[in-house]
Order: sequence, then structure tokens, then C-alpha cells
Amino acid sequence: MDNSRLIELLRVKGFPEQIINAFAKVKRENFVPENLVAYSYEDMALPLEDGSTISQPSTIAFMLSLLELKQGQKILEIGSGSGYVLALISEIIKEGKIYGVEIIQRLAIKSKNLLQKDSNIEILNKDASKGLPEFAPYDRILISASCPEIPYFLINQLKPNGIIVAAVKQSIVQIKREGNNFTVKEFPGFSFVPLIGGSQ
Repeated sequence: MDNSRLIELLRVKGFPEQIINAFAKVKRENFVPENLVAYSYEDMALPLEDGSTISQPSTIAFMLSLLELKQGQKILEIGSGSGYVLALISEIIKEGKIYGVEIIQRLAIKSKNLLQKDSNIEILNKDASKGLPEFAPYDRILISASCPEIPYFLINQLKPNGIIVAAVKQSIVQIKREGNNFTVKEFPGFSFVPLIGGSQ
């Protein structure tokens, strides 16, 4: 299955080369349901199970670019779903540590099986609506399902100069921590499934 058209689309959109290289190496077809494999490299979200989705590749690329990933970082993804984004992050940061939290048990088990060769990824099946304080602080936090409001409480789980990128309603929000201060940028016009958890 050829992903060259998707790679060219990401290149035209101007995403960083390290992100494009990750998309070229990680096979999205391994993370989508069998009946949707033919659509693996279309720039569209695809349904998984229990109401969750695997996000549109260009949306994922945009969120990853806002994270400003660097090799060796410690990353938390909340709502890790199929594990596709975890695999992309692993390809970018190489030797860093990545925690993925998924509340839907079947998705967590499936993604663990898919990513078991990636020793730098740890997937937990639990409610992460309050983050994952036991392994904090993190260099970067990504929330891939939609929060009802900006998750300012997660700033306490960030390292100084850390970044949070979160789906908030139907926008993407970037929060940059600079010591005890933070800046927020909002990018509207996206579509996400809601985050499941205790905060809902």
C-alpha cells in the first residue's frame, strides 16, 4: 500500500521534515480496522471502536508540530487510542520515554500488542482525566481527544519550558510553560471525539 500521496500532501502543507519522515516510516494501515485499510493513507479520520477514531493525518501532523518534539524527551499522550500517534512520536524522539493512556480497554490492549517492540512506549489502561502525576513531570503532554475546557491543571505536570497541546472542544490549543508563567495559543476549525473520563 502506497503512502506517497499522503507524504506529498504533508510536504505541501509545510510540516517539518522529521514529522514527514515519521509518517513515511510508520504504517497507518496497521492501526486501522481491517475493513478500512483501503482508506489508510487518505487524509481523513477513521472510526475505531466504542466511538473513538484515528485522527486525520494532517491534524496529527499539526499537533505534533505544535509540540516541538526533540530527541530524548519524556512525553505523555492522553487518549492514545490505536497507538498510531505514539508510534509517530517514538519515531521522532528516538530514545525518549513515552506514556500513552487509553481508557477503552480493547484499544489499550490492541495498541500494546502493536507497539510491544517499542521499548520506550508504555501504555496504561486507565482514566487520565487528571493526567498521569505518578510519572510527572513531562517535557510534552498531548491530549488527542476533546476536552471541555483548557486543561490548565496539567501545567503542574509539565517541566519548566514544557508544552501541552490539547484538543479543546473543536480547537487545538498550545500551552507553553515558561517557569511559573505560560502562554496560550488557540487554533480553531478542527473536529475531535470527546475525551472519556472523570472530568466529563
